[in-house]
Amino acid sequence: MTVHVPVLVKEVLESLNPQAGQIVVDGTLGGGGHTRLLALHVMPGGYVIGVDRDELAIKNAAQNLQDLPVKLAQGNFADIPEILDAFGVTKVSSVLLDLGLSSDQLQDEGRGFSYHSQGDFDLRFDTSKGEPAWRLLNRLSEKHLADLIFHFGEERYSRRVAKTFVEHRRKGPLKRADEIAGLVRRVVPRAKNHSIDPATRTFQAFRIAVNEELKWIEVAIRRLSERLEVGGRIAIISFHSLEDRLVKTTFRESPLLRSLHSKPIRPSEAEIAANPRARSSRLRVAERI
Repeated sequence: MTVHVPVLVKEVLESLNPQAGQIVVDGTLGGGGHTRLLALHVMPGGYVIGVDRDELAIKNAAQNLQDLPVKLAQGNFADIPEILDAFGVTKVSSVLLDLGLSSDQLQDEGRGFSYHSQGDFDLRFDTSKGEPAWRLLNRLSEKHLADLIFHFGEERYSRRVAKTFVEHRRKGPLKRADEIAGLVRRVVPRAKNHSIDPATRTFQAFRIAVNEELKWIEVAIRRLSERLEVGGRIAIISFHSLEDRLVKTTFRESPLLRSLHSKPIRPSEAEIAANPRARSSRLRVAERI
């Protein structure tokens, strides 16, 4: 059972305008909230292809969405063209990518996405591939750690954090997510009148690094634009400035896409009040020309 609440639902549906009979892709299935709503709009005759790197998300969706016209595949959203080929699909009407974490992932103790998790500081979406974040943290030099945290987390206290990690790992490998978050809180002050945890930017940095997130966003937009019907749309929800700038630039530089907004669409005050996780979300939409 999913606990995830999808963000910017009204704005996504208005932007993509899914219609009966269409084939639509949700390249970041997550808890399946967006997928379910898209599927309801493409009935009858259409269906949604739901993709996610997270095996657990696929398994949960297979149960939660079994009453709807949804086809599922595990994979990176940059590999969606190959997934479309496997389903015998040439073009699609629209694509949605939600780049945020799902609440289901945050609640999974074994993944380390939560700052309070007593599990390993793993942070991989697909745990069968790549290097867990705790191993990267214990392997890199202090300078490389500081650079990673600064560039991917935009953390102004990155040098303090890196120094703290190096000092404490001399006593033994740093591995538990909550302990790592605690070390960050010792050296990163909490902003006044701000509820964001001081460990947020550091966790973001390692998550982006181990999943190569920024690399795949650019690749995905370029590849997916080629599989959109003329007039079809791609909508991307991001949650921090690094992602949003990359989406904006890639949309602008694509010869196949026309960005529909000069500024990202933000959630309403009512949505933020009902779902605080929506606070930092922003939506950009481009149309295939």
